[in-house]
Amino acid sequence: MPRPRPKIVSLTDAAAARVKEIMAASEKPYLRVGVKNGGCAGMEYVMEYAEAPGPFDERVEDKGVEIVVDAKAVLFLIGATVDFETTRLASRFVFKNPNQTDACGCGESVTILPAKEEA
Repeated sequence: MPRPRPKIVSLTDAAAARVKEIMAASEKPYLRVGVKNGGCAGMEYVMEYAEAPGPFDERVEDKGVEIVVDAKAVLFLIGATVDFETTRLASRFVFKNPNQTDACGCGESVTILPAKEEA
């Protein structure tokens, strides 16, 4: 019997509420989450509007919203939680990722290792 697939990404209540809010005002029907090479620590989290999921993207439903995880980012994001925080100076999505091993001083880029397959 195959093991259940691990949840790729989960959302906090605050993140789910913000996704609902921004998607209600978006002209595109999907929000894609991923990573890209960049920054002084090697990688950056990205969120962008999308017309449709890519052929290998993963669709994730959590707390009444759906997001799309870029296929190239799945191994880097397994087990991550997306939060939305508001401080006196900024409001932003924050990733809490067990695969993240380091971050730059400004917090804009991170070092992420792909998730390892469990035996």
